[in-house]
Amino acid sequence: MKKNIIAMNASIMIGLGSILAAPSVYAESISDLEKQKESIQEKRSGVESNISDTEKKIDSLQDKQMTAEDQIAAIEAKIEEFAKKIDAKNAEITQTKKEIEALKEEIKVLKERIAKRNEVLKERALSFQETGGDVNYLEVLFGSSSFGDLVDRVGAVATIAEADRDILKQHELDKKDLEEKQKAVETKLASLEVAKAELLEIQKQQKQQKQEKDALVKKLKQQTEKHEHEKMGLEEEKANLAAQERAIKSAISLEHQRLAELEAARKKAAAEAKKRAEQEAAQAAAQAASQASQATETKKQSTSSGYSAKSNSSSSSSPASSNVSQAPAVSSGTFTRPSAGYVSSTMGERWNKQHAGIDIAASGTVPVVAAADGVVSRSYFSSTYGNVVFVTHSISGQQWTTVYAHLSSRQVGEGAVVAKGQQVGIMGNTGHSYGQHLHFELHKGSWNYSKSNAVNPLNYIPN
Repeated sequence: MKKNIIAMNASIMIGLGSILAAPSVYAESISDLEKQKESIQEKRSGVESNISDTEKKIDSLQDKQMTAEDQIAAIEAKIEEFAKKIDAKNAEITQTKKEIEALKEEIKVLKERIAKRNEVLKERALSFQETGGDVNYLEVLFGSSSFGDLVDRVGAVATIAEADRDILKQHELDKKDLEEKQKAVETKLASLEVAKAELLEIQKQQKQQKQEKDALVKKLKQQTEKHEHEKMGLEEEKANLAAQERAIKSAISLEHQRLAELEAARKKAAAEAKKRAEQEAAQAAAQAASQASQATETKKQSTSSGYSAKSNSSSSSSPASSNVSQAPAVSSGTFTRPSAGYVSSTMGERWNKQHAGIDIAASGTVPVVAAADGVVSRSYFSSTYGNVVFVTHSISGQQWTTVYAHLSSRQVGEGAVVAKGQQVGIMGNTGHSYGQHLHFELHKGSWNYSKSNAVNPLNYIPN
């Protein structure tokens, strides 16, 4: 009995038809499964290559990011260094401005001196003009009363003349000193302002370089996150392909087992047919020999037939498996509806992303069933899908994959053989989900990260 159930499950899993079909038909199915396995292996190899390429891109981006961050650190050090230089220049400018203020006081004193000297010189010039120059000096000299007085007067005149020359000379020196001091501090201040402006310009350029490097680091981080997300998707695709490969291998193994059992059943049926023929020949000979013996044999056959009918009747009266409450009726098409409820979201563009399946929403405890006969290739918790079950189907030589996501619980494990309409979980709200619903995907071929094999389930299941 157990062998018959395994054979039936193998038939369910690959959808190949009646158990009495010719062995060549099943051989072709095994060939199809082998081709599907080879296709999955090729896809896995391609995905592994893509993962390797993505890892190299991530490493390259991280190297560039580290280089950019080192450059930012160097730029920040230079910015800090130039900030100190600017502070020093500001201090020098402040000190120079203080010197200018002090110089203004000196200039004020010098101007007062010059003004006073100008008054003295004006008086001397006026006196010189009125007396004709040297008259005063002659009068002073000739008015002496003695030689000693003359000497004294000559010395006085010389002193006065020398004083005049000193006044003029000092006047000239003070003016020159004033001009030089003014020029010196103005030059120094202008030089400091220029140096400060240059430092500020360099600092501005460095800050701009830092902004550019910051923007580069941000971009590199975004690219790294993108590739890391892509890598996660590829690794998930790799895991799904590995699971599908195991499911196909299981299907091949079960199909070989079923074919072996079919061949054994065929041989047994042939032996039984031969035995029945021999029994019928013996029975015919016995009938020719004796009517009584024939009647006895007929009674035995009738008793045997009644027992068989009774057995068959007992077998047929066995209760059939009852449908799970609230589960939709199993339809006659290739795929049946996976759960009760209404379609809350269809396949297509949603939130600037491709919604690769449909959402079926309902409240309460809602069973989720397999849309077709198949093998559970994956049953796990995903950060996006939540509790999710992947089922691999082989129908008329074509591989299909169905996905049942956001389940509150999973009732089948990886490698389980499921029949069309068999419960695989309960509708829920796990993973990246808003409200209780079933996210159902149908892929013509294997599931992949880009979901390029996804088809619209509404074209295949009853509405």
